[in-house]
Amino acid sequence: MSPSTIHNTKVVKLNETLVQELEHIVRGMVITPDSLEYDESRKVYNGMIDRYPSLIVKCSNVADVIHCVQFAKSHQLTVAIKGGGHNAGGLGMVDNGLVIDLSNMKGILFNLAENTVRVEGGCTLGDLDHATQAFGQAVPTGILSTTGISGLTLGGGLGHLSRAYGLTIDSLLEADMVLADGSFVKVDQENHPDLFWAIRGGGGNFGIVTSFKFQMHPVGIIQGGPMFWPLSEAREIMKFYREFILGAPKEIYCYFAFLTVPPVPIFPEELHLKKMCGLLWCNIGDEARSQKALQKFRDFKKPVLDYVGPIHFDHLQTMFDALYPKGLQWYWKADFVKDLSDEAIEENLKHANNLPTPHSTVHFYPINGASHDKSNTDTAFCYRDANWAQVIVGVDPDPANKDKISQWAKAYWDGIHPYSAGGAYVNFMMEEGTDRVKASYRDNYEKLAHIKAKYDPDNFFSINQNIPPKPNAGT
Repeated sequence: MSPSTIHNTKVVKLNETLVQELEHIVRGMVITPDSLEYDESRKVYNGMIDRYPSLIVKCSNVADVIHCVQFAKSHQLTVAIKGGGHNAGGLGMVDNGLVIDLSNMKGILFNLAENTVRVEGGCTLGDLDHATQAFGQAVPTGILSTTGISGLTLGGGLGHLSRAYGLTIDSLLEADMVLADGSFVKVDQENHPDLFWAIRGGGGNFGIVTSFKFQMHPVGIIQGGPMFWPLSEAREIMKFYREFILGAPKEIYCYFAFLTVPPVPIFPEELHLKKMCGLLWCNIGDEARSQKALQKFRDFKKPVLDYVGPIHFDHLQTMFDALYPKGLQWYWKADFVKDLSDEAIEENLKHANNLPTPHSTVHFYPINGASHDKSNTDTAFCYRDANWAQVIVGVDPDPANKDKISQWAKAYWDGIHPYSAGGAYVNFMMEEGTDRVKASYRDNYEKLAHIKAKYDPDNFFSINQNIPPKPNAGT
């Protein structure tokens, strides 16, 4: 590589001959720091991330991905893989390296005889939901339609259908991957089963998934939407919710949130900018059973806002997209929670009363129900014994509030972490160091490190929640 630093900027340019070499072998767009598209293409969902790659390639197909891997290895370039760009720590972007951008790879192929769908790595949840809902089907994924399917799946995949159908990885049947040596492989229970185990929760450590094949599940009209109560009632609601969700039927889903009501027309003006607690529901199947669950909360404490009713699943998935557009400042902290004790609830209330900005929020996503059907060792995702994935997000449009939202999230996490299960959902983590990654994989970490050594011995895929390769003894 023969880089030359652009005067007075952070970015390192590649020799023009090298750029032309890459442009000659790929079909997709090659974007350099001199390209008009550069600044827009290097932006990710989290506006707090500001990185300057030397090259961005918007791949058109699998061949482009293979060529990019081979090019990066030949010229010793650090590589980041970008799908939807939602990663909390901005790990789809890298300074002075090559970004392999999958966002133009959006193919979706159905096999209705098998009730399966194959999805290319650049699809968002919205792309997938739009396609599957035409058949009254869905894949269990996340809660914002702008999220990329790749990063979500590789981290495990939590969302509205987790209690009914398990994590996203529990519906993953196979994947097509480009490995660190540039080879292209099919990965499933029979082909590279160790790798198939690893990518179900192990993140982007093992290769680039160009397509996923998922089992679909029946999901059409659901009973969904928010219920809000005053923050003064949060203690009672949280305790009632704790007992309710641990014993609820699998098709009943709601996550608990601390929030500030946004000043948008959908919500009554008298509630605008008021701090609240709430539940966001997504109940599938029998409507009578759903109504029975909803009524328990209505009878316990009448909500000040109750927008739960029949809704298309894909409409629920997009409900909050407009409130959280690309480019806001985000600081994330997270933990898995097994037992939500009264003491933990008190600590949460202390910090929730200090929500620093209207966009800042805290969610408790239930991961019991069908998510508990597998053990901690069945997949790389190893917190099947937890009951919630908690996330604390300081969010604001103004970069001047970066420290304000970050300090609140860190202080909140410092207070509640002693009550946690120890690790966090990797898709909710910033760059927090090796010890934190180890805690998030517990006893599965060593196995993952050995699989990493087998498929990526040089840690070519290092821009992620990284698991360095560790060869097996005697190899």
